[in-house]
Amino acid sequence: MSAVLQVQPSVAETGGNAAFELVGRVAQITREELAPKVVDIDVKAEYPEQFLRHLGELGMFGCAVEPSRGGTGLGLRTLIECMSEVSKVCGSTAFLSWCQSALVWYLQNTDNAALRERLQRPVMAGEVLGGTGLSNLMKSCAAIEPLCLTAKRVEGGYEIDGTLPWVSNLGEGHLFAVGARAEDGGTLLALARAGEQGARLNTSAHFVALEGTRTFSCQFRRLFVADSDILAQPAEFDAFVRRIKPGFVLMQTGIALGLIEDCIAIMRDAGRTLGHVNGFLDDQPADLQAQLDAARSAILNLAARIDARQPFEVREVLSLRAAGSELALKASMAAMLHSGAKGYLIRNPAQRRVREAIFVAIVTPALKHLRKELAELDACAASGVAA
Repeated sequence: MSAVLQVQPSVAETGGNAAFELVGRVAQITREELAPKVVDIDVKAEYPEQFLRHLGELGMFGCAVEPSRGGTGLGLRTLIECMSEVSKVCGSTAFLSWCQSALVWYLQNTDNAALRERLQRPVMAGEVLGGTGLSNLMKSCAAIEPLCLTAKRVEGGYEIDGTLPWVSNLGEGHLFAVGARAEDGGTLLALARAGEQGARLNTSAHFVALEGTRTFSCQFRRLFVADSDILAQPAEFDAFVRRIKPGFVLMQTGIALGLIEDCIAIMRDAGRTLGHVNGFLDDQPADLQAQLDAARSAILNLAARIDARQPFEVREVLSLRAAGSELALKASMAAMLHSGAKGYLIRNPAQRRVREAIFVAIVTPALKHLRKELAELDACAASGVAA
């Protein structure tokens, strides 16, 4: 299946230096503001709210949005590069930046122009924070699990009922998307606000590697969603998902790229004292660096093609996302082995990177989800049936 997305051509691709400057600014504040807080985010569940808002002020979340709508117009490629800089220091915070970017992406692609006009600028600027909320929906589309939510048509909108497991980047007043099975047929996509009447956050669960991401289950009891907050009506659902899915998936590769790069740095650092014995391990820094360079090039080239509105195959997006998961798992395990017993220290990044890499492989779309969809695309291709 090929697709063309309506996103702004990247300034990086047209010779400007704005993209380079933005990536540099993100790298700078990541070192200065985020790096000192990484252990507290991981161990003490500190939520990096001010850092996320700072990213919004810099313009990171508006990379794929044209300047006429308040974005930077720097494209998905620049967004992925910025996310990689954050992930070099903290995978959990990079994941939160993806959550925020995905929320902007939904607003960028909705046909509800009034909703986009009302909310896209404050979400891009980090003034309003929020999550994606569509994990269950994406798995439902892949026939992995049923939709958890139902929607009943009422005057002026819909009432939503059900429990949505594990939505991240939430807090009082934060926005997130919900997908629900409409009572009269089809699937509805809407925006909800955490803490409003009918939307309760459940905080009973505790996670490893995710405690600083404000991840909750959400219980809905007759939550009213007005028509003005609808991202896609049931009749618009299929087209909307086709528009958002490539960006939704490809953005996540930024989390993997930065994490892998830091794992290689950990291995090289360990080699200063353990090189005489680490040389006997299977995975070496130079080999992983070559694999990372190839993956980064392929990902950024695809992102640039999307930015330039060139046709692409959805299979390319899924394959590169899966490759990022696989290399993150490989690199993090190698970093832990190269670190040895020191890697088990609470302040040592090696053990944290292993946990974060596993999350890269299980966050929707998980590695098994990606492989399922790729196998189905291959089966369709073999049979001559369009996917």
